[in-house]
Amino acid sequence: MAELVKLNINGREIQAEKGALLIEVARQNGIEVPAFCYHEDYTLQAACRMCLVEIEKTPKLQVGCTTPVAEGMVVHTESDVVKKARKGTLEFLLTNHPLDCPVCDKGGECELQDMVFRYGAGESRFVERKHHVDEKQWSPVVFFDAPRCILCYRCVRACNEGMGVGALGIGNRGVISEIVPNQGDHLECDECGACIDICPVGALTSGSYRYQTRPWEMDHVGTICTHCADGCKTTLGVRVDKIVRGNNRDRSGINNEFLCVKGRYAFDFVEHPERLQSPMLKTAKGHEPISWSKAISLIANKFGETVLAGGKFGVVGSNHTTNEENFFLAKFAREGLGTKNIDHHRTGDLATFFDALSGKPDSLASSGDLYNVKAVLVVGSDLAQQHPFLSFQIRANFRHHNAHVYAVTSGPVREDNQAIASVRVQKGGELAGVESQRDKLKAEVNLVIVFGDAIQGDALRKLVAFGDSLGIPVKYVCLVDYSNSRGAFDMGVLPRDGGLSREQVLAAADLDVLWVVGANPLKNAALASKKAFVVVQDLFLSETAQQADIVLPAASAYEKSGTVTNVCGEVQKLKAAAKVMGTKTDLEIFGLLAKEMGLNLGIWLPDKVFEEIRKTVHGYNVPLPIVATGGAAPTMPLNGRVAALPGSIASANDTLFTSGSLSKYSNVLNAVMESPGKLYGGEGK
Repeated sequence: MAELVKLNINGREIQAEKGALLIEVARQNGIEVPAFCYHEDYTLQAACRMCLVEIEKTPKLQVGCTTPVAEGMVVHTESDVVKKARKGTLEFLLTNHPLDCPVCDKGGECELQDMVFRYGAGESRFVERKHHVDEKQWSPVVFFDAPRCILCYRCVRACNEGMGVGALGIGNRGVISEIVPNQGDHLECDECGACIDICPVGALTSGSYRYQTRPWEMDHVGTICTHCADGCKTTLGVRVDKIVRGNNRDRSGINNEFLCVKGRYAFDFVEHPERLQSPMLKTAKGHEPISWSKAISLIANKFGETVLAGGKFGVVGSNHTTNEENFFLAKFAREGLGTKNIDHHRTGDLATFFDALSGKPDSLASSGDLYNVKAVLVVGSDLAQQHPFLSFQIRANFRHHNAHVYAVTSGPVREDNQAIASVRVQKGGELAGVESQRDKLKAEVNLVIVFGDAIQGDALRKLVAFGDSLGIPVKYVCLVDYSNSRGAFDMGVLPRDGGLSREQVLAAADLDVLWVVGANPLKNAALASKKAFVVVQDLFLSETAQQADIVLPAASAYEKSGTVTNVCGEVQKLKAAAKVMGTKTDLEIFGLLAKEMGLNLGIWLPDKVFEEIRKTVHGYNVPLPIVATGGAAPTMPLNGRVAALPGSIASANDTLFTSGSLSKYSNVLNAVMESPGKLYGGEGK
């Protein structure tokens, strides 16, 4: 147990762990010690001098961010001498500051502004002309205004330590010191925008948000990123039904402040001019707009006729739609249409995964486990490109807890920088690479194994057997690609009990109806049936939608409510942020079709469907208050043997700058020079 000491802060007796930083002890006890350069996640800098405090029997003021607490210490954080020192610090910081708060994008959210309001002098003693340099654009999403910079070095540490990229450094000395890209005049990095969010002033600003609006003019909607499967919370700033910003400064999600370029900037697909805003009917002249009532009527009639005739249906679901929508679609297919032919693009072998772990409780790792576990083994995945938050968690674990990292991959990955062992293997040789680390892994206290689609089928069973043989607690993460890939599997969008897989549906020459919801299966494949009636629900006129008889304009994840399940099986709540005219949520479309067909499939409201999910889907009886208040509730799906499923399993191999079909419609993702990126390039080394 850690040794405790007693100290006095502002007249209060406080007990704290010996060696803890004074600034943290104060904050944990509700006593504010202001600071600009200090950030609890990164190395200590002691550059800004804003956290000066008075410690009795110490001749000078001390910086609270690097001073450890000690027995009998008596501290004053708001004495007259401390306030005077902070006032002087602010006066120096404003020496060359442009004082352009009315036009600065940080206005209303600026830490310097807040501190000057609280401690600052009414006028400055400096009358010399301010040193000025022109604003610079480092990338399409990052602008830098050097005169506003207070040289706290937060951005440098966030990029170097947090992201593992090292794109920023310090140039020059003295009054002309400034933050500079390490590649000269531009950034070569993840374009994540972490440097912008962590900046306490307006020195770094966002290319997509600058001069758009003010913080108090926006509604701030916390929802889940719609791109990869990591389940990061993104707080969308919305003004007049338009999303103008994404961040997570309130640290409300599992990802704390972290967001990648997609979570922070790639919301712009919502406003893309090619968004579908009316149902479309295929005619001799092409697709022409029709009313919703006519579209629903035509589809319902065709579906009903096919059911009566005993025709063959094929349903392809989505890994971007909500749990409620996936559950209702599976129910619609099996009970309403009488078909087992339902599937989605499966990007990880979850069926074998759950089957192999049958009877092994506590085998599923959470995203938090990757931060706390003693050792992590990454197999067959470039996490920094494919699962950036999981990669971030591993780096944070390494920094804060000295985690042992192992990487078995087919090429260089960012985890190599922290790894005590990096093993390069040919595709298919991953298990041999894992086996080569047996002795080291057996010596670990506990372990999380993270693996991609390179491990599936029999290889997955062997990997679990390997974990069992180590004699230590082992947990696993089976990687999947998209925001609700895990949820689509759990909700039963699968060809069970003799149903046809996605590939088999497309190859069926006798298919009568193909219903595609939020997917694009015909992008790289052909439909064998020449008679099939094709219905597509999507955001854009994709390759599949172009072949559809009727296309229905669907709402995106940022325009609907419901829940999604991330790669680690954690259920989180979506909250509608924007509204695009003419679209409907997929759940509403299902409900309208069911009503038109005279089917009784239950109420199609998200909350009502989720109630049914909690009652009927094993492992989903999660605590409602956790989900409702924006938390992440872990599911417990291990419930016995899982039958093998037909069809292929393959990751789309998206990178940090691609995300299925959505990346095509994100101007930001297409504008950065790093796009589309590559896997196993060892970026950040």
